Amino acid sequence: MITTATTVTTAAATTVTTADVMTYSMVAVVALILFLALKEIMSSETENRSVRNFMKGVNVAIVPLLLVFVAIVAYKVVTVI
Repeated sequence: MITTATTVTTAAATTVTTADVMTYSMVAVVALILFLALKEIMSSETENRSVRNFMKGVNVAIVPLLLVFVAIVAYKVVTVI
């Protein structure tokens, strides 16, 4: 027996306030600092294969957070000037 399920979604308008942006940017910066610190701490362990794989994979999180950090700094520079 074949049944068809249909869902209806409504597009709700969401607003992002300045306080929300500041909160999200602080979370992104803290996460970037934590990932960089973790990578630095774990870099001394080179014998364990799973740690080496983790060190390669942690860049997947660091690169986007670094881009967000650059965007935050650029925005702050533009708003000050």
